[in-house]
Order: sequence, then C-alpha cells, then structure tokens
Amino acid sequence: MDRKIEKKTWSTKRILMITGIAAGVILLTWMVLTTVGGKSKLDVDTDRLTISEIKRGPFQEFIPINGTVLPLTTIYLDAADGGRVEQKYVEDGAILKKGDPILRLSDPDLELQLAASQTNVTAQQIQMQIAQNQAQQNTITKLQNMADVESSFKEAERLYKLDKELYAKKAIGLQDYQIAKNAYDYQSQKRNLTRQILIQDTVLVKQSASQSKEQIAQMKGALTVMQEKVADLTVRAPVDGQLTSLDAEVGQSKTKGEHLAQIDVLSGFKVQAQVEEHYISRVIPGLTAYYVDNDNHNFKLVVKKVYTQVTNGQFNVDMLFVGAVPKGIRKGQTLQIRLVFSDEVPALLLPKGGFFQQTGGNWIFKLAADGKTAYKVDIQINRQSPDYYELTSGLKEGDKVITSSYETYGNIEELVLKK
Repeated sequence: MDRKIEKKTWSTKRILMITGIAAGVILLTWMVLTTVGGKSKLDVDTDRLTISEIKRGPFQEFIPINGTVLPLTTIYLDAADGGRVEQKYVEDGAILKKGDPILRLSDPDLELQLAASQTNVTAQQIQMQIAQNQAQQNTITKLQNMADVESSFKEAERLYKLDKELYAKKAIGLQDYQIAKNAYDYQSQKRNLTRQILIQDTVLVKQSASQSKEQIAQMKGALTVMQEKVADLTVRAPVDGQLTSLDAEVGQSKTKGEHLAQIDVLSGFKVQAQVEEHYISRVIPGLTAYYVDNDNHNFKLVVKKVYTQVTNGQFNVDMLFVGAVPKGIRKGQTLQIRLVFSDEVPALLLPKGGFFQQTGGNWIFKLAADGKTAYKVDIQINRQSPDYYELTSGLKEGDKVITSSYETYGNIEELVLKK
C-alpha cells in the first residue's frame, strides 16, 4: 500500500540561504551605523594594543652593529718560491720574535741553480785575476821599454848638443853634425811613440779592469738574489707577533705565492663591522662609534677605513679605539657597537612600533582625552634610532598614541577602545 511522503518545509539548503541573507543584512546595517558622520569606526580590545606616550628627551641617531675584534696589523706569509715542506719549527698559535724560523721548504732545482751560480762567480773571479796579472806584466814590460827609450834619447840629445856646438865652431864637419842630429830626431820620435803606447796601455788596462769588476758585480748580484731565494725557503717571522692560520704539513708541496700562514701583531686591536648598504653614503672615516661592556664602561671608537665593495647587501668598516681599550678583549670576539650619525639633542620622542609599516610615518592613531577612542592625525618624522623616531610635528609631549601594527585596520579612521 503506497504512503504519501510529505515535503519538508525547512531544508538545509534553504536554512543556509536565509542565514547568509541575514548575515549580509546585519553587516550592511553595521556599516551604515559605523559610518555615521562620514567616519568608519572599529571596536578594538586595548589588551591587544601598544599604547605609547610622547616624551621629550635626548635623541641621538645611531644604528647598532656587530663588530669583530681583529689584530691591528696582520702580516700574510706566502711562499716566495714553490717547494716541499721539509720541517716545521713551531705550531699554530706560537708567539714569535722577528726572525724566528717557522718552517723550511726544499727545492732541488733552485739549490742546483745556486751552486752553478756560485761556481760561475768563482771561475770569473779567477779569470779576472789572471787577466789582471797579465796586464800588470805587460805594463811592466812597457815601462822597462820606456826607460830604455828615455836613456837612448838622453844620450842622443847630449851628442846632438855637443856636435851642434862643435859644428858652430867649425871643429867638425857637416856630415858628423848631421849624423848626430838624425840620431837625436829618431830617439825623440821613438820616445813620443813609446809614451803614447804607455798611455794607451794604461787606459786599456783601466777599462778592462772596470769591465771585469762590473761583470763580477752583476754576477755577484745575481748570486745574492739566488742566495736570498734559497734562504727564503726557510720561512721566518717578519715581525714580533702570534702565528695564526698555519697551513702546512711535512711532505706537502707548496706552489709559488700559496698562502702559508699569517702573523698577528699584538700591539693593538681594530674592530671590523658590517653595515647595511643603505648607509654607505653616510659612513665616512672619522665617524664616531661606542661600545659599552658588561660593567657599563663606555669606550669610544672612530671609523678608520670604509670598504666600498658591497657583498650580500653589506659593506665593511674598520674602527679603532680612541683612548682606553676594553680589558681582556681577544681576537675573534664580537662586540655590540653603536655607530653614531649625530650629536645628542633634545627632541620629541615617538617610540618605534609596527604602525610604521602601514603608515610610513605619515600618520598615527592618537588617543582622545578620555582615552575611549583614537583617531588619525598627520605627523612628520625626521630621524630615527633603534628605539625612537624624532618627531617634528603633529603631536606634543604627553600625547598618547597607538604604536602597534595597523595591519587589520584597513581604511578605518577611528578606533573605539574596549577594555
């Protein structure tokens, strides 16, 4: 027997549709009510807000940065020539004096070149000595010849003068006089020629000796360079300091120019820090910074060098302590530093907060006198520090503002504060 099924009056779909319409009506009604007078309003819980007071106080523009303590001077040791590590005299971290050996390399080819250079210099010196001895013997022979020529010239001169007088007195004939005169002229010419030969010989001997000395000097210079290269195979500390970053083991081969170690000079420290590239135009040598230790002692630093290369959005600066240096600081220690851009001046201080992300510092919600509502006011901000903005207009001392995030407020112009 068939039974009549009655249709349900309130189906699930119909209920959901009616509920949606009702919610839309309620929302529309709320919007109408909250825009009375042209202002949109929103109820907010004060427990979820950060309310700050505008105060007057000292303001200084600075940024916090982390600095790493480094030695004031670091000397890098590289291999002057390649070679095999034969011996290590000290280990990493050793305190060294200038000239202390660190390690010794070996290079057979370089040592053979040194031996060959020493042999060449010795052979050249022997050859030069032989040449000098020969030149001296030749000079002595020429001097002896000159002495004989001088003696013959004087005898010819004596006979010529004597025969000249006798011929004038008609004591001898023209033939005898002419023989004496010819002998005199011959000995005079021979004397002059011998003198010229002796002078030229002296000049040549001096030139030869000078050239030989210059050649020997050049060879000795090359030998000295070679000796220094071999001596450099023993790596020594160039200054007093601490050996760090030693990278060499016995038996290891090192190429020319390869890094071996470094010497940290312990006469002082510098602090190297990374700064956001946003400040690269404002960070210059001479800028002041401060470090406060755990005992609340304040230490002053000054920017000594600015590295203009930007890496990963940051650039490096080197800073030096001015006056006292913190006790007990060590290489590699991290210091929290304030890099200062301005002197300390009195100003209206607006505490920093999340509101800036939505307003850009152009406006803020200010609490009414009764503290029950907050409304938008235009403001102007000049500089900032990690904790405060320097406020130049829009608020006065004692005003209270909402400094927490405005992310969920949209275009709301007035907040109704609920406790």
